[in-house]
Amino acid sequence: MGTRDWRDMIIEMNGAVKNLRTASPDVMKAFGDMSRAAHAGPALDHATQELIALAIGVATRCEPCIAYHAEGAIKAGATRDQVAETLAMAVYMGAGPSVMYAAKALEAVDQFAPPA
Repeated sequence: MGTRDWRDMIIEMNGAVKNLRTASPDVMKAFGDMSRAAHAGPALDHATQELIALAIGVATRCEPCIAYHAEGAIKAGATRDQVAETLAMAVYMGAGPSVMYAAKALEAVDQFAPPA
């Protein structure tokens, strides 16, 4: 099994989600509203919100979630060390299967991070 291209996954999912938005506009509008509301809280900065979402993506074994939130965490300024601690918590909460998805998440973050 080779390295996954996480950017390509986002591009593919964007098309699939666009199709779903067309097929079920009311539900997808409600989902978008919920997303905006979840990000609007003042207590957590955006990077922390993305790290939490990344951990949940790992624990629930959602590869597209990992792609979107790995990219979101990097864009929000999360460091690789912060991601690693977040993934450690996801592994702790999700056990063995989360180890496998945490490895995928770190691979995704490394692809989105600017070159060192």
